[in-house]
Amino acid sequence: MLSPLFKPVDFADCPGWRDDQHLEAFRAFARSAEWVKEKPYKSGSLGISFEALAPIFADSRETIVESDGAARTFFEKWFRPALIDNAEAVGGFVTGFYEPEVVASPVPTARYAVPFLRRPADLIDIDGNNRPEGLDPYFAFARQTPAGVVEYFDRPAIESGALEGHGLEIAYVESQIDAFFIHVQGAARLKMTDGGLRRITYAAKTGHRFTGIGKILLESGEVAPDKMSMQSIRDWLADHPDSAQALMWNNRSYIFFREADVDDPAMGPIAAAKVPLTAGRSVAVDRLLHTFGTPFYIHAPYLKAFGGERFARLMIAQDTGSAIVGAARGDLFAGSGDAAGEIAGGIRHEANFYALVPRVLLAAADR
Repeated sequence: MLSPLFKPVDFADCPGWRDDQHLEAFRAFARSAEWVKEKPYKSGSLGISFEALAPIFADSRETIVESDGAARTFFEKWFRPALIDNAEAVGGFVTGFYEPEVVASPVPTARYAVPFLRRPADLIDIDGNNRPEGLDPYFAFARQTPAGVVEYFDRPAIESGALEGHGLEIAYVESQIDAFFIHVQGAARLKMTDGGLRRITYAAKTGHRFTGIGKILLESGEVAPDKMSMQSIRDWLADHPDSAQALMWNNRSYIFFREADVDDPAMGPIAAAKVPLTAGRSVAVDRLLHTFGTPFYIHAPYLKAFGGERFARLMIAQDTGSAIVGAARGDLFAGSGDAAGEIAGGIRHEANFYALVPRVLLAAADR
């Protein structure tokens, strides 16, 4: 059943709808349409089901779309916008994420000594069938030991050497701060010291809750609210080397990576929806509530980081994240490299979310 959070409106009610470049969004949507031929996406709890999206994915694979007008016609044919009336008593909100690019060494050296690790063999997925009594229900991963399943090592333990000698290292970078932010972003491009270009992307995590260190800096008064950004956090860490590690260790969540090819430098990493992310068109959402592949028209009138007077774009749900919680909450993918990082780091804006709801679902709700 479709959630009452969705309040149907007309496309004319979506500010700037006809001015958007819908072809870019269609191409991102089509990438998800190709993936779901192999495996369907899980349906979110708010009622936009994969079953309702499936025929639209199928039509996108058969329809030739080569212009913004044709793309707009496609979306208008299959969907109707619905403003998400956020039940959390606060408006919609967007942040940004990106794929960092950093110099890395394939072997440890005196300069490059901070490793990225592969998924350990003793890290197991946890669900209702194997969850031991007493383990925090939040944990989706845990450690298999001869004595049973236990909570996995957290960030402080791992960075203190808990997994040394296991042969999990993929590559090494110079800065612990760079490594920390790559963990937060969940992916990176590595400019190897031997001349190659490699990519690491999310494989698993320890299971511990994500703690945003920016919130700690705000609550302690170390950074003023109007100065808070990704860059201000980095600057604080760099300016306080004696306190930086302790602050970062407040985030017990630790990410394990896998290697991936850089087939198309113009595209982002393959994320949770199993397709390459598209800069300015892919959005991370709460996957428990929403179904990957769902289009969202997002209007953030005070966001100008992507160019233009306001942010008003059709985005496709193609990723998720521990900090992305709520029906009207999104993380906008800004691209790869330092320029994208500058964009992503400055995005903390109120926004209206218009979910594009398959018309068949609204017709069923009216019956």
